[in-house]
Amino acid sequence: MAHASKHAANSYGKAGELITVLETEVTQLLVKAETADSTPLQDGLTIQGEIVRRENRMAQLKTAREVIEARAREAAVLEKAERTAALAERAARAANGEKLRGKAPAGPESVKETPLPKDQYNYTDPASRIMKTGSGFEQSYHAQAAVEIDSRLIVGERVTDAPNDKEQLVPTLASIPAELGKPDTVLTDSGYYSEAAVAAIEAPGPDGRPETEVPAAVVRTGHHRSVADLEKHDDPPPPGPGATARERMIHRTATASGKQKYKQRQQTVEPVIGIIKSAMGFRQFLLRGKAKVSLEWSLVTLAYNMRRLHRLGMHALMAQAA
Repeated sequence: MAHASKHAANSYGKAGELITVLETEVTQLLVKAETADSTPLQDGLTIQGEIVRRENRMAQLKTAREVIEARAREAAVLEKAERTAALAERAARAANGEKLRGKAPAGPESVKETPLPKDQYNYTDPASRIMKTGSGFEQSYHAQAAVEIDSRLIVGERVTDAPNDKEQLVPTLASIPAELGKPDTVLTDSGYYSEAAVAAIEAPGPDGRPETEVPAAVVRTGHHRSVADLEKHDDPPPPGPGATARERMIHRTATASGKQKYKQRQQTVEPVIGIIKSAMGFRQFLLRGKAKVSLEWSLVTLAYNMRRLHRLGMHALMAQAA
């Protein structure tokens, strides 16, 4: 969570209402200033001072609305791209003879670029956003981490103000220093999956083959395994040449090798986040502003890595002693 109260914020709609009220009050104060026998203000207050205070408040509210409007336009661009991709995938499945279920998603032309009345701007940390957490909705940042499987060291980290993971896979992978090289496999859950992200990461290398493979969950599934899930099964047949990217990914993670690879994601990332939150006690940022919060997250991940390296060194010493 961010170091900012969600109560220190205004919604787009409320800010507009307050601007109207303040404009009316400024007009009333100007009239009062021109009327010699008007009722005086309370002791210590001046008409000019009250006008300036309201004009400054209006400027803050107008800035807040402009920021919210810009965010709405940015979100609309991403939403249009997602809907375009979804419609293209549906059309490809139909062309492949697949029976489609459900109503087709709305097209990109239906996406609105205007903010919702409830969209918020926070004055104590304007860069933070309202995001859904385990306890409800909080003023937050979204911390990202790339973890190496064998060592469980954090090899890449970054902070974003976007509540959605769909656009985070490529930049989070790019946060891994070039000195470490490109990973041959990137494991990610359904929240990060998008056809565009996988295509970007699996772009062909110098030899014409992708240098990195992305086994990603496409659909969310429960953790419970039925008796049928426990039984040994042959790998499903590969999809045909006209299969969509989604169908190919489903097959990739449905094979025995794909399941084995993807199983490592939960065993790798979840313990790291759990240690940072529970063992290290880091559950909220103490700084404000995206730049400072990013630095704070870098220090947290560095502290985790030093802790982990100490543990790995102890294990190595014990192994040598044995």
